[in-house]
Amino acid sequence: MSFFKLLSNDIAIDLGTANTLIWIKGKGIALNEPSIVAFDVSNKHIIAVGHEAQAMVGRTHRDINIIRPLRDGVIANFEIAEGMMRAFIRKATTSWQAARRIVVCVPSGITEVEKRAVRDSCEHAGAKEVYLIAEPMASAIGVGLNVNESVGNVIVDIGGGTTEIAVITYSRIVQDVSIRVAGDEMTESIVKYFKDKHNFLIGERTAERIKHTVGSAVQLEEEIEVEVKGRDNITGIPKRIQTNSAEVREAIKDTIENIVDAVIKLLDKTPPELAADILDRGIILTGGGANLIGLDELIRRKTRLPVVIAEEPLTAVVRGTGIVVENLNEYSAVLMKSNRY
Repeated sequence: MSFFKLLSNDIAIDLGTANTLIWIKGKGIALNEPSIVAFDVSNKHIIAVGHEAQAMVGRTHRDINIIRPLRDGVIANFEIAEGMMRAFIRKATTSWQAARRIVVCVPSGITEVEKRAVRDSCEHAGAKEVYLIAEPMASAIGVGLNVNESVGNVIVDIGGGTTEIAVITYSRIVQDVSIRVAGDEMTESIVKYFKDKHNFLIGERTAERIKHTVGSAVQLEEEIEVEVKGRDNITGIPKRIQTNSAEVREAIKDTIENIVDAVIKLLDKTPPELAADILDRGIILTGGGANLIGLDELIRRKTRLPVVIAEEPLTAVVRGTGIVVENLNEYSAVLMKSNRY
């Protein structure tokens, strides 16, 4: 059976550095899995993707490699990314119709070369038409904003590989800042902190758990403690230590400052007329990073603007991309332009 026949009619993809989400037209979110692939080193044959591949991290032999084929929000390994998309689409779809259209969300700062890589990957996976939408635009639509209005809205989407900050009005991004500093940078900072401060080695999955459990952007009334298992860097012997939210906050401090500085930089570039709207409407946080304890409070302090965390911030992008694929004619103005079309 040809792979083309495994594809559903129209789908929306949030192809993220950390997670991939797929929306099927008429059905909603059909898949939400880590953007990670396990493959045979000798022949590049894909062994597992998503949750199955993540469960293999740190537990495989040297003949199996486990990677994230996306880095900083864009495709870093074309062949593996294409194979991952094929596998995810197979998982998500049950229809036997060929895919006509795929709408994919990408960072607003993406280059033409990176756009082409995303389009080519989708086409090789069987799509007949591929459209791209900027992540902050998709987030705005996903949280229920009317992006066609003549008022300014600020979206801060903090994903795994990038933080996307944009002022949106009249179906267009008027000003935007896209920085390749986000959740992954926080995770890496936690790993480095424990190695440098405690001579203690932990893996990426452990660092992720620490970030989600006790990570914070501001001092807490009562700091949270958590036990961490890893390996002593000097003796090489496995052991466990106690850490707390104050230590983790110190570890991710620089990353948080970079994100807040980028928000301030965007506001500084915003036209005065739209700045007046933002004063009333505030800033909306989306993406997994929006769930970091106290991040909204910190941005509120630094900007003196209202800051709101979107409902279900992790799925805002795919919900917005899904709305676009369901109503493509109505939302054609929000799609990214390209030299190719």
